Amino acid sequence: MTKTLVKAPFRADQVGSLLRPENLKKARNEYKVGNITAEQLREVELQEIKRAVDKQIEAGLQVVTEGEFGRDWWHSTFMEHLSGAEGYIPEQGYSFSKQETEPYGVRLVDKVAYNPNHPFFQQAKDLLDIVGDRAVVKFTIPSPNQLFHPDIINGQYKDFDEFAPDIIAAYKETLKEFYRIGVRYIQLDDVYLAVIATAPFTTEEKKYRAELAVNVVNSILEGKPEDLTVTTHVCRGNYRSDYSFAGGYDDIAPIIFANEKVDGFFLEYDDERSGSFEPLKHIPVGGPKVVLGVVTSKTGKLEDKEAIKARVQEASKYVPLEQLCISPQCGFASTHHGNILTEDEQWAKLKFVADVAKEIWG
Repeated sequence: MTKTLVKAPFRADQVGSLLRPENLKKARNEYKVGNITAEQLREVELQEIKRAVDKQIEAGLQVVTEGEFGRDWWHSTFMEHLSGAEGYIPEQGYSFSKQETEPYGVRLVDKVAYNPNHPFFQQAKDLLDIVGDRAVVKFTIPSPNQLFHPDIINGQYKDFDEFAPDIIAAYKETLKEFYRIGVRYIQLDDVYLAVIATAPFTTEEKKYRAELAVNVVNSILEGKPEDLTVTTHVCRGNYRSDYSFAGGYDDIAPIIFANEKVDGFFLEYDDERSGSFEPLKHIPVGGPKVVLGVVTSKTGKLEDKEAIKARVQEASKYVPLEQLCISPQCGFASTHHGNILTEDEQWAKLKFVADVAKEIWG
C-alpha cells in the first residue's frame, strides 16, 4: 500500500482560508470604524487562529494554516503591501458567475519591489509560535502571476515583459524571508492560470501568457532550499460560494503542468467546471504531486466517500496513485465574506478529507 506522505503536500491537504468567526468579523468592523486599535484587532485574530489551529489538528490534518484571518482578501492584502503598490476602491468589483464582488483592487504607484516590513512576515512568525511541533505550517500567498493584470500596472511599466523582472526580484526576496523565519511550506494561489485556460485568447496569446507565467514562477524558485516546499493552487475564483471561471486545464497543461517546477499542483476538480482528468497526463511521472480538489468548499453537504475514492482511481489513470493527494477544491473564505456554509460543516469537510485519504493510502 502507498504510504502516508511525510513531506508536503500531504495525502490529506487543504487550500488554506477558513471561515472568519463572528468574533473576528465584529472586531475587524470595529477596527475599520476606529473603535479599536490594530493591536486589539490582532489580539482577537490570534485568539481565533489558536482555536482554528486546534480544530485543524483535531480534524486529522498534518498541515495547518492561519485561515488567512489576518487579511480581508486572499490576494490584495498581500499585494498592496509590496513596495510600490497600494490598495484602492475601484468603480466596480470583479464579475463572478452570479454576482459582482465588493470593489477593492491594487495598483502600482511606483516600481514594484520587496518590502522587508511586509506584515505577512509577522503573521507567519505568530503562526509558527502557535503551532510549534504539532503540525506542519503552510503559509499561502498569491502567485507572482496575480500581478499580471493591466489595472495593476497603472502606467508604471509599458508591458508585462518589462514588469516581470521586478516581480521576480520582489518574490525571490520574499520567499527568502519566509524561509529565514522558519516557514517550510508555501502555496502560491494563481487565478491567472485559470484566466489563460478559459479566456478567449488566441492560441498565440495563450502560449505567450502561459510561458511567461511558468518563467516567472520558475525564476522565483531558482536556488530555493531543498527543504522548502512550494506548490501552486490553480483557482477559478471563490467568493460567497460563487466562481468566476469555468473550463478544463487542456490549454495550459502542456506548458504549465509539464514545466512549472513546483512541488505540487492543487487543482479544482469538484464539479464539471474543471473538465476531465486527461490533462494530468502532462504531469511528469515522479514530478510534482497532484492534489485533487475533489471535495467542494462552496457548500456544506458532504460528498459520498465511495464516489471520491472512485474519482481518485480515475485520476490515477493519468498520474500514479503515489503521486496523488486530495483536498477541498478551494479555501472556505478567500475573502472576509466567506462561503455559504457553517463552521461545523467546514470542520466536517476537513475531517472527511483526512478520513478518505487514510482509507485510500493508509
